[in-house]
Amino acid sequence: MPLSPNLRGSLFMAAAMASFTANDTITKAVAAELNIGEILLVRGLVAMVLVAALAWYRDALRSFAALLIWPVGLRVMGEIGGTLTYLSAIAQIPLANASAIFQALPLVITLGAALVFGEPVGWRRWLAIAAGFIGVMVIVRPGAEGFSQASLLALASVGFCAVRDLATRRIPKQLPTVFITLLTTVTVTTAGAVVLVPLGGWRPPSSHALGLLVFAAVLILMGYQCIIVSLRTGDISAVAPFRYSALLWAMLLGYLAFGHKPDLQMLAGAAIIVASGLYAFYRERKRDKLRPAATGPGLPPDGL
Repeated sequence: MPLSPNLRGSLFMAAAMASFTANDTITKAVAAELNIGEILLVRGLVAMVLVAALAWYRDALRSFAALLIWPVGLRVMGEIGGTLTYLSAIAQIPLANASAIFQALPLVITLGAALVFGEPVGWRRWLAIAAGFIGVMVIVRPGAEGFSQASLLALASVGFCAVRDLATRRIPKQLPTVFITLLTTVTVTTAGAVVLVPLGGWRPPSSHALGLLVFAAVLILMGYQCIIVSLRTGDISAVAPFRYSALLWAMLLGYLAFGHKPDLQMLAGAAIIVASGLYAFYRERKRDKLRPAATGPGLPPDGL
């Protein structure tokens, strides 16, 4: 039995979170040698070459007229704003605090999908998403520093990223995913160049750091592809809760790379997140069975 567009989109979202978390693990390791601006710039340049080659191979470079389409421009602005505000936030407050605030994104996206697109969101899925958010708060345990201006930057990042993801849904499906990935890569690389000087300027990376950043570029490319396919395949309100899977990947990779062992509170929060995700998955399967006919195949994963 083939998967519905929403279930397929959820799987792509989980894969995107795995790729992004692996990239974050590499970033954490390399950050001891290079600043964030250098990391974004070097990784982005490598990723640009890879994705440009893929776009050329798929004959997607003729799509530059898409820059005149308003959802594409809105997505690019959301990407820039989300990247810069989130980087500014984590530079001033603990990463756990910024991450806790950022996990409100699925709630904001679900609200936006319901209000802007009129997507049906029942009370059971609202409760599942809220339970997942509670699980996130249990895991990250935000500190008691209070609500600072940097916290407002993290909240602004949530807003920018919600605009980015909602705009992705409005991009015509005829526009190749790989081209959108190319635009995203260029955007993030540009952001790295912008923040490079304020963060300390350029230092040549070692061969070890350069090798890790090349690998990170491949991971970030995979993540961009998967998340764009996810958002263009399933309903935003259905796939958004699977962003929480990033925390599960973070626990696994954090243990393997840095020896960070999760305590009981973290395990309890993870259990809540998994339960809410599985319940959302179950509700979507049940809704899919009740539909009289398929609503369409969704967007085929053309970029993968």
